[in-house]
Amino acid sequence: MSFDKVSILGVDFVNTTLSGMVTQLATHLDNEEKAFVVTANPEIVLHAHQNPSYKEVLQKASYVTADGIGVVKAAQLLGKPLPERVTGFDMFMQLLQLANEKSLSIYLLGAKDEVLQRAINKINEQFPNIKIVGSHHGFFDWEKDGIDRQIKELKPDLVFVALGLPRQENWIAQHYNQFDKGVFMGIGGSFDVLAGEVNRAPEIWQKLNVEWLYRLVQEPTRWRRMLALPKFALKVVGQRVQGKR
Repeated sequence: MSFDKVSILGVDFVNTTLSGMVTQLATHLDNEEKAFVVTANPEIVLHAHQNPSYKEVLQKASYVTADGIGVVKAAQLLGKPLPERVTGFDMFMQLLQLANEKSLSIYLLGAKDEVLQRAINKINEQFPNIKIVGSHHGFFDWEKDGIDRQIKELKPDLVFVALGLPRQENWIAQHYNQFDKGVFMGIGGSFDVLAGEVNRAPEIWQKLNVEWLYRLVQEPTRWRRMLALPKFALKVVGQRVQGKR
């Protein structure tokens, strides 16, 4: 299936729902194909807008999804609405469910070692049919660790990379051509959420589109990162104005 694209500050988002994206990735898995998935929020889009090398990384992705209500609102402002958010954590959980149903194998990369181990325990409890063929915490030497070689040998169906912006996308892009198959996806702090290290916003906050505010209340040190939101909004308004000329 080929999705329509919505371009926001030069980043092309796939116009699809969460269920549509998971169905598409299931097809890749059934056919033993590769896919590189980026779940992009306004912070990622702004970083790509300001850093051409990172923008090139995103352009190598098979799919970029709208992780964040800010991206959905931006698409609406530009007159090319997206149906809904397709967040990294939600897609992570649905792909774990799919992997459990199909007895697929996964590799986990990222987070602190103790957090990673708790996430692994949760997966083993909730998804007993998944084969966790390997894992590694997020603190390693890219040139000497050999993680890419290990993944190539293990040939997992799904590789979840939780290294944060921009490391996770850079790592996948740097090593992607070495692999013959597998869905590779950057999922930010999803291991922390699954492990119970970080609480996700209650459903009512998510429905009100203020999940970002909940996270800021829980983690006040994120305020500097939140500055990306108004900057992103101004850039999108600029894109709209340019588009009308």
